[in-house]
Amino acid sequence: MAKLNDKLVQELLQGRRVACLATENADGSMHLTSVWYMFEEGSAYVATFSRAVKARNLQARPKASLMVDIRETVGARGVTLMGAAEILTGEASRQWNERIHRRYLSKAALADPRVGPVFAQWDDITIKLTPERVVAWDMREADKAAFGGTFAANPGYLLLLE
Repeated sequence: MAKLNDKLVQELLQGRRVACLATENADGSMHLTSVWYMFEEGSAYVATFSRAVKARNLQARPKASLMVDIRETVGARGVTLMGAAEILTGEASRQWNERIHRRYLSKAALADPRVGPVFAQWDDITIKLTPERVVAWDMREADKAAFGGTFAANPGYLLLLE
């Protein structure tokens, strides 16, 4: 099990990437969705719409997982956070959502009346995921340990993803 302050974990969480958020549906199946996120103060924050499936799931079952990964031909790296989730509303949510939008949208996009205000209206709540477990992987390290660096030395061994 990894720790939040591990170098790889911080590298992945601080980067601007698309994450996958998992919440539990009423029938026990998982609802997976791509999300923009921000990791700060030991928690992950996700801007979303209050009527989204993920929001409804969290109101009923306040737990979630967030996976951030990098897929490369030499080896994938990733981190998954698992834990309690809460829904922030009101001013706190508005402030977090503004920060998340600024992280993923250019100043021009935010200023465009067809874009910035639409995101601000859509995303009316924020999901705060406080990790209780952290799992990280680095296939570059697995390559060294299990394959003697074979994949790094032969980049064509792993096929490019489409």
